[in-house]
Amino acid sequence: MIATNWRGIGDANGYVELARKKNGPLPGDRDAGYVWGDALAEFDALNPDLRLINLETAITAHDQPWPEKSIHYRMHPRNVGVLTRARIDFCALANNHVLDWGYPGLEETMETLDQAGIRHAGAGLDRGRASEPVNLDVPGKGRVIVVSMATPSSHIAPIWAAGRKTPGINLIGLNHRWLEFVKERVANKKHTGDILVISIHWGPNFSHEISPHQREFARRLIHDAGVDIVHGHSSHHVKGIEIYNGKLILYGCGDFINDYEGIPKSPERSSFAPHLGSIYFARVSTENGRLIDLEMRSTRMHRLQVRRGTGEDADRLCDIYNQEGAKLGTRFINEGGVLSMRQPSLYPKER
Repeated sequence: MIATNWRGIGDANGYVELARKKNGPLPGDRDAGYVWGDALAEFDALNPDLRLINLETAITAHDQPWPEKSIHYRMHPRNVGVLTRARIDFCALANNHVLDWGYPGLEETMETLDQAGIRHAGAGLDRGRASEPVNLDVPGKGRVIVVSMATPSSHIAPIWAAGRKTPGINLIGLNHRWLEFVKERVANKKHTGDILVISIHWGPNFSHEISPHQREFARRLIHDAGVDIVHGHSSHHVKGIEIYNGKLILYGCGDFINDYEGIPKSPERSSFAPHLGSIYFARVSTENGRLIDLEMRSTRMHRLQVRRGTGEDADRLCDIYNQEGAKLGTRFINEGGVLSMRQPSLYPKER
């Protein structure tokens, strides 16, 4: 990663050094699974059918950053084992960092994921391929169809949008025109038993606000386009969760792995608890796509590794979900570090 404009820090080593100063030295025997830490055991314990993430970085050795952009993220292709170690099935690429190293960096990112056997969507060599849904087979259960998209509200320049014959990301607007575009992309693709997921990068950092346009667009995706889960991301902290027509809307999942732990934060930014994250385990009905249950495991970054959240961490996250959920009609409880929703009427029983 290169960060060119934060108190003189010029590359990722500076962030590593800040983390060391705050929490002590890193172990010398780190492997590809190190950054996932306790999350690997959580994944194995619940054994989800699919593991979907927003990959907010390029995977490239290309060394020409996008001009006039202050922060550039990258992971070397040799480190793609970080993703395969966690058995990631899918990466959403429509975000504000996948093009940090230009079009060559984007192409190398996609090629690296292809070689690793990791599916991806949201970026491509033209608009058709950038907006193409990905079908993920779940043996014995059906398919999950995923579309990745982003909006300019997450600090994405219009020039990053894929064109008819030019590479880029699936950049959309929150209006009727783009809703129709989404409907066209998934028309005749979703069949009985399929689950349709929209993974969307939207909204500013460090704000719990969910704009009326976001909320209306998420609901119309469900009502008009047959979407079953809206997987929202961009903010560096968790945001409110809504259930609409029995379908799950995650407006902002927060960060999960990052290198920010040593950066001093203002009291205002600290109030968002950006050092805390959640693992979201959602179970939905293959009959109608409605949410059956949602569990979240609290996490925190420590020595650049995901650790289980403390009891205090889980309480704080639960408070945030409830504070923001009060505006959206959802409520959560914390049982031993496992956060779950408490609105049983929303959860139809599978037949």
